[in-house]
Order: sequence, then structure tokens, then C-alpha cells
Amino acid sequence: MPGTTSTVPGAPDAEVSPTTPHPRRWIALAVIAISQLMVVLDATIVNIALPQAQADLGISDADRQWVVTAYTLTFGGLLLLGGRIADYWGRKRTFLVGMVGFAIASAIGGLATTGGLLFAARALQGAFGALLAPAALALLTVLFTETRERAKAFAVYGAIAGGGSAVGLLLGGVLTEYADWRWCLLVNIPIAAVALFAAIPLVPESRARGNTRYDIPGAVVVTAGLVSLVYGFTKAAEDGWDATGTVGFIAAGVALLAAFVVIELRSSHPLLPMRIILDRNRGGAYLASTLIGAGLFGAFLFLTFYFQVVLQYTPLEAGLASLPVTLGVLIAAGAASQLMPRTGAKPLMVAGAVLAATSMLWLTQIDVDTEFLTHLLPAQILLGMGLGFTFVPLSSLALVGVPEHDAGAASATLNATQQIGGSLGTALLNTFYTSAVTAYLATRVPDPVTQVKALVHGYTVAFAWGAALILIAGLATFFLIKVRKEDIPTGNTVHVG
Repeated sequence: MPGTTSTVPGAPDAEVSPTTPHPRRWIALAVIAISQLMVVLDATIVNIALPQAQADLGISDADRQWVVTAYTLTFGGLLLLGGRIADYWGRKRTFLVGMVGFAIASAIGGLATTGGLLFAARALQGAFGALLAPAALALLTVLFTETRERAKAFAVYGAIAGGGSAVGLLLGGVLTEYADWRWCLLVNIPIAAVALFAAIPLVPESRARGNTRYDIPGAVVVTAGLVSLVYGFTKAAEDGWDATGTVGFIAAGVALLAAFVVIELRSSHPLLPMRIILDRNRGGAYLASTLIGAGLFGAFLFLTFYFQVVLQYTPLEAGLASLPVTLGVLIAAGAASQLMPRTGAKPLMVAGAVLAATSMLWLTQIDVDTEFLTHLLPAQILLGMGLGFTFVPLSSLALVGVPEHDAGAASATLNATQQIGGSLGTALLNTFYTSAVTAYLATRVPDPVTQVKALVHGYTVAFAWGAALILIAGLATFFLIKVRKEDIPTGNTVHVG
């Protein structure tokens, strides 16, 4: 890879040519894959554990979304900065620091005695994940310089990303049911320890030459703006949309995000070069990614609560019941990879949005005793297929017409939009859910049966809003993306998360 040098372990001053394959690259791949597994596990494991964590720590319905959004906000907001730090500070060094920090944050979360401490730990996990994930991908790019080997390495990395979510659902169920929800966070410590001690001797150091300045103001402002928006949505659930605090935080968030754009336009070393997102096709892809993330992250959260709180599934049963989504993703992703060279990206993405929105509307028909096999199973498979048909083309559209020196930022931006969309969507849908439950109970006698029906009503309202966001993503795709199928890059396009 031009502009990088690789250092042989044990000989820190010896530089290896970028075209010389590293002798331990396949073992190093296994170490890097372990780190990716840890990051992916963390999202789905915590979803399964959340009902127990909420009850144990006394977290309110309005605040519980912070367990998810505290992580995704810092991860998405700091991801681009993390990639720059990895390139210029040293990819191995960044990888190791990210690994240690992630493990420490996991320990804090696993030992948390209050909701606030758990939220802080999750935010810290996201910050160190923003160092770990781009450093891991950059290391793969440096380690595997031959095209076919790189494709195989990225395929392994991608398989871990896809399969890890399913493993997380099952492991989260097992740990929550047979140990304690805290182990869903503490399990990261032994995983990180194995990866850390293996990485020190096996993974080579590398860094990019050139401008090593960091856009710290941009990273701080965009993250603060996103946090302010999410907090505003949370205040809306508690005080209403017209409350002074709600309007104030949302307005501050919008103002900070506008300031971020100004900072990026004026910076000589922007965190997010505006030329990346101002292209019509890439901008449409990033907008669709944000909206789909917003619609789906919240849906996964409410499905978990529906399984465990309403249907009274055990955590393990809830984990197993969530697997059909992964099955649908695997089916559609394989089909999309074969179809995209013939159809192009746009038809697949529109079809994916329609499938995902249809599945969400299907989920609005749930009740207190909905059958799994006839309703929830097919709806989740359809949801997964919508995801697969959407995200495979998205990862290619992110690189349409991007110069080589912007490729890393473009890929990272795609992943950041998914995380940020998920953060905003989870907070927004949780607010709609809370408001719907409150309104339902306000006109009825609050007996136990009515309270359960109120929860189900809240879930269906959240699913309906999620479907609306995904349909808007489909419309954005249809009207904004005009790229031809022959313009889609081929090769090793992957994204973290």
C-alpha cells in the first residue's frame, strides 16, 4: 500500500517493502479477527441482556436507549478520527490501545451499580471501538498486498462480522440466563487478553507518511451535536416535544452539526472532506444508510423486549428467536453479490428497502400472544433479506468515483452513518414508544392485562415509524442515486460494524 511502511516484529527499525508479504500475515489475520468478533459480539449481546440490566439497575424506559446509543454515538462520531489516528500514530499501537481500552470499559460496564455508570462505560467502549475497528481494517490492508489474498482476508473478516452477530445473540442468551447479564460485558476481558498477547509478537507496526494533523475540533463538535440531539429526543419522551428543554437540546444539536460542516469546509485537514458526501450518488448512499440504520436499530431493541417482556421468552429463547434475521441477511447478501454485476446497485437497494419496510409493517400486527412460526419467523427473515439486499450495494456505492487517498474516509463514513443513524433512530423510536404507551394507559384502567397491551401498542408504533424511515431511505435511493452498474467498483470493499 503506497505511503506505508511495515515493520517486522522483533526488528522495530527494519522496514519491509509494501509489496513484500508479511510472513505471519495469516496468523495475524486470526488475531485481528478475534478483535472484530469482540466488537460485533458486544452489540447483540447487550441487546439480549438489556431487559435484565434495566430491571437490575432501575433504568427508566425513556433512558434505557442510552445503553445502545451511548456506544453507537461515540463509535460513529469518533470513527473517522480513529482512522486518522491509526494511520499516523501507528496502526498496531492504536489497535493495542483500542483493545486494552475496550476491555477496561467492558469491565466498568460489567461492574456498574447505576444506570449512569453503565451508560458512561458504553460510551467509553464506543470511543475505544472507534480506535480498534479502523486500525484492524488498516492492518489487513497493509498485511495483504496481493489482490487474491486480500480478497480472502476481507472475506474472513466479513464472515466474522456477519456471523458474530448471531453468535452474540446466542452467547448473550446463555450468559444472561445461566450466569448474569453483567457477563455479557465482562466476557470481553478474556477475549481481549487473548488477542492482546497474540498481537504483540505477531502483528507488525505500520503508519502512513504525510500530514499528521488531526481534526480534533471537528470530532468534538460532531459528537457533541449528536449527543445533544439524542438527549433532546430523550427529553421529549419525558417532558413532551414542546418543552423548553426538548426544543433547546434539539436546536443546539442542529446548530452544532451545522458548525461541524463549517469547520470541515474551512479545515486544511478535515475529518470528513465535504467532497466525499457532496457527490450525488455517494451522498444518496450515505443518506439511505443513515435512515435505514435509524429504522432498524430501534426495531431490534423492541423485538428483544417483546420476546422477553410480553411473550415471556427466556434470554436464551429470545436469542434463538432473533436468529432468523441473520439467516435472511446471509441469504440476501449471497444473492445480492451475484446479482449486482448484472442489475447494478440501485434496483437491489430499492428492493431491499421495500422488503425491510414490509417486514416492519408486518411486525405492527403483533399482539400479546402472536405465534412465532406463522408471524414472527417469516417477518424476521424478510427483514434480514431487506438488510442483505441493501447493505451489500451500499458498501460499493460508498467508493463510487472516490480518489484512492479518500477511499478510507469514504468507507469509514458509510459505517459512521449506520452507527449515527442507529443512535438517532433508537432514541427517536424509543420516544415514540414511550409516548404511545403513556397515551394508551391514559384512557384505560391500568390493570395487568392493559399494561401488557400498552407495551405491545408502543412496540407497534415504533415498528410503524421504523417502516416509514426505511421507506424514505428507499425514496432517497430511487431519486438520488443515478450511478450505472458499470461504474460500481469491484474488489475488496468492506466496512466495519
